Amino acid sequence: MLSRQFVRENPEEVRRALDTKGVDVDLDRVLEIDAEWRDLKSKGDDLRQERNEVSSKIGQLKQEGKEEEAQAAIERSSELKERLEEIEERADELEAQLEEALLELPNVPHEDAPVGDDESDNVEVAREGFDDLRELPDPVVPHYDLGEELDILDFERGAKVSGGGFYFAKGAGAQLEHALVQFMLDLHREQGYRDVFPPIPVNSRSMRGTGQFPKFVDDAYRVGGKNEEPYDDDDLWLLPTAEVPVTNLHRDEILLDDDLPLKYQAYSPNFRREAGEHGTETRGIVRVHQFNKVEMVNFVRPEESYDRLEGLRDEAEEVLRRLGLPYRVLEMCTGDMGFTQAKKYDIEVWAPGDDMDEGPEEGGRWLEVSSVSNFEAFQARRAGIQYRPERHESAEYLHTLNGSGVAIPRVLVALLEYYQNDDGTVEVPEPLQPYMGGTAVIEGHEPVGESAVGAGRKD
Repeated sequence: MLSRQFVRENPEEVRRALDTKGVDVDLDRVLEIDAEWRDLKSKGDDLRQERNEVSSKIGQLKQEGKEEEAQAAIERSSELKERLEEIEERADELEAQLEEALLELPNVPHEDAPVGDDESDNVEVAREGFDDLRELPDPVVPHYDLGEELDILDFERGAKVSGGGFYFAKGAGAQLEHALVQFMLDLHREQGYRDVFPPIPVNSRSMRGTGQFPKFVDDAYRVGGKNEEPYDDDDLWLLPTAEVPVTNLHRDEILLDDDLPLKYQAYSPNFRREAGEHGTETRGIVRVHQFNKVEMVNFVRPEESYDRLEGLRDEAEEVLRRLGLPYRVLEMCTGDMGFTQAKKYDIEVWAPGDDMDEGPEEGGRWLEVSSVSNFEAFQARRAGIQYRPERHESAEYLHTLNGSGVAIPRVLVALLEYYQNDDGTVEVPEPLQPYMGGTAVIEGHEPVGESAVGAGRKD
């Protein structure tokens, strides 16, 4: 969150953040609550000082035999105590209101972030892999059709078992998902990352710490209950991204300067209700409710965070470079970067199978596979993560960053569509072959069951 002092001293900057990020919050009301709270705290301090002074005189007045004056002092002390309790009760109410209000304020975009309303105002800053494209079939078969023809993706049985937005990866499809996970983990270890295997359910405090709550509560899967208030800190949620548990790994801790920078990576399944609600993207595995991902989380000194952002972006891009997949990088505009970010890049892989009027000149479409973000101190303040520059100095909030390395289903889409052959088989990129027992070509599997008769299998 933003600090009270920052909001108080920079209201116009906060208004611009609300406006450019499209967040509707009554900032004037927030400032009024803060002003009343500070006024009551000041009055409380004055009353407390007066009461201490009056109380200190009571014994002396009694010793001097001034009973009337001592009784008056006792009565005044009682009045001051009663008034102080009233003020403190009201101040506590206002402080709770202020804390809730601050949670609704978005992070302030970095001064270099493009100003814009939506995705049409994002700025392309890089494009790689289009100078030497492999020869593709004409037409390229979309991944959902090819996956079913090869019997490596099963949407019907996924829906039968869990509902819409879930799928089975089978045979070489499942191997490919596992291969991508292990390939990315090994790559990021080369880049200096330390492995973390996080718990899958996370509590409400953790979701607030990274900014998922309260704004995105409707997108989350609550464990054992409906998404209805109140949300207790003991409530558990299926994690929407490993960013949540890994960032909260150091919640309410003070790190030392020698600890930084910290680079963690974590594989996890991720769960989101919102996925699968976008028309044509409900087909296939572009938007699903459960998906695998490798996440990179960084804790750094504030003065180093923007250099680290560029390094983190390069580390995420390296996944696609090694897989030989064409992609582009977008710098997100203020209206599309999200609630918590100060600066953000999206990395989008090219999937040639569906022409959605959004791809490059070659057709196809772009699929976001990684968001690389600098949150500055926004998450650290919410989660209470600090560091001490020197052992004798006061602790201050560090900066957090994260980036996917990368979201697996969409990379799987790109692999099936970009590496497919005229005969319906799929080449396995060389870096993944060792993780698939040396398999170089996916040729598919014989379907099973009565429904398979007449659909590729002969009995």
